[in-house]
Amino acid sequence: MADTVREIERKYDIDDDAQLPDLAGIDRVATVVEAGVEDLDALYYDTTGHRLAADGITLRRRTGGRDAGWHLKLPVAPGVRDEVRAPLSDTPPPELTALVRSRVLDEEPAPVVRLRTTRTVRVLKDALGAPLAEVAVDAVRAQRAGESASKVEVPTGPVEARWREIEVELTGDGDTALLDEVGRALVEAGARPASAQSKLARALAETGQERDRPAPGGAGTGGRRANGSGKRGGKGKGAGKGKGAGKGKGVTAGDVVLRYVREQVRAIIELDPAVRRDLPDSVHQMRVATRRLRSAFRSYTKVLDRAATQPIGLELKWLAAELGVDRDREVLTARLRKALAGVPRTLLLGPVDARLRIWSERRRAGSRKEVLAVLDGPRYLSLLKTLHALLEEPPLRPAAGRPAPRVVSQAVLKDYRRLARRVEAALAAPAGRERDEALHGARKAAKRTRYAAEASRPALGRPAKKFARRIKRVQQLLGDHQDSVVAREALRELATQAHRAGEGGFTFGLLHGREEALAADRERELPGRWEKASRRKHRAAFRR
Repeated sequence: MADTVREIERKYDIDDDAQLPDLAGIDRVATVVEAGVEDLDALYYDTTGHRLAADGITLRRRTGGRDAGWHLKLPVAPGVRDEVRAPLSDTPPPELTALVRSRVLDEEPAPVVRLRTTRTVRVLKDALGAPLAEVAVDAVRAQRAGESASKVEVPTGPVEARWREIEVELTGDGDTALLDEVGRALVEAGARPASAQSKLARALAETGQERDRPAPGGAGTGGRRANGSGKRGGKGKGAGKGKGAGKGKGVTAGDVVLRYVREQVRAIIELDPAVRRDLPDSVHQMRVATRRLRSAFRSYTKVLDRAATQPIGLELKWLAAELGVDRDREVLTARLRKALAGVPRTLLLGPVDARLRIWSERRRAGSRKEVLAVLDGPRYLSLLKTLHALLEEPPLRPAAGRPAPRVVSQAVLKDYRRLARRVEAALAAPAGRERDEALHGARKAAKRTRYAAEASRPALGRPAKKFARRIKRVQQLLGDHQDSVVAREALRELATQAHRAGEGGFTFGLLHGREEALAADRERELPGRWEKASRRKHRAAFRR
């Protein structure tokens, strides 16, 4: 079973003859305690193209020291990583390789570098003897793991490299302010902030194995430029956040749309291990990324060839639906628990809380298992491969080479007009199921319009941001209405189960009535909110 440890550290390069300065008296440090010397032997695994290293991920098998075993380090933020650990074995453990599947696809990670480190450890403690941080002075020897690890090309350069470095890692009650203070003391003594993000990155570079290959979905992965020049596409001049439409001058529609597509593909790849680890909100965020990507394919058909993107969109729809099993249960359970919390104790008749808990846990056990089966399945792997290939060779149409403002404006307005028709139809529909379905359709159209506007920001700037925000308010109102529809169905199911078990269904009926009233309120609010969002002046930036 794998365990996870949050690692917060800073790294520094030092000369061979450098000495560690006296760190006692820094911040809350009262004493510096010698913790001995460790001899560590680690074999690092990666793909032939070093996909893990490109994403700042390390997978290693290490012996020696206090934490011998398999370690997978996943970046969380600058200087922060989650280290997932598994017991020693001869081959990489499945529970760790599953977490990098979205990066390596069906390629088996193989040894690329062997690092042998002599580590001298000192523990920084406060006045009560509690540990705050560990300072490790490492003498590192890096060697290529063997030519078999480089099947594509034979690396050039030295086979071996040596260096010294310092790692300062928080433990116990330490905080980042302590890291800052220790870092300043080390720099004053001659240390330098590390030139590489990890030992692996430095070892690959210094043993001639560094690859000039951008990570999938990274800024450098753009495929052919929209103008057909054959040059690699990047973010493009002016593609940053702009305050006005003029900021998009010189940017092509292909630049803007591919940037948005890259962001969503990147999100799917990076969220895969988070979903597998069941981290909070990870399923929701991954589902949103699939929807945004699919929406971009549908909105920007003048930029991306629909013949190529439509099959991908269908697979993204499938993935979103599979992820939705778990996410919808999570959202619905939270809504019902919040509703129960608002019921006076005198109206809580029967074991309603226990009934809801049993109902939710049964659904969760099944949905969680299904999500993991999907992520381990061949269909999902095929989708990941397709997304990687899409970024390498995006199916651009002629309009992709045109100036971005006009092309993206037309796409957003087209989606807006579709949304307007659906809102009008929903407002005219008779109350009941027909109106509920019409409002749900309007909600999906609002989401698509919002995503299209968000994607257009590099070309249109702040007006696009404001327009997306107003459409989001409409979407949220329609979403609350749809959540009420789903909640009422669940409450009827709960009341039926309670009745069959000989329990009272009064409380569930009460909540059902409250959800009906809430839905009616949202329907009354919609005309006013839509009128504010659809004013002509808000669409001015898109009329070109």
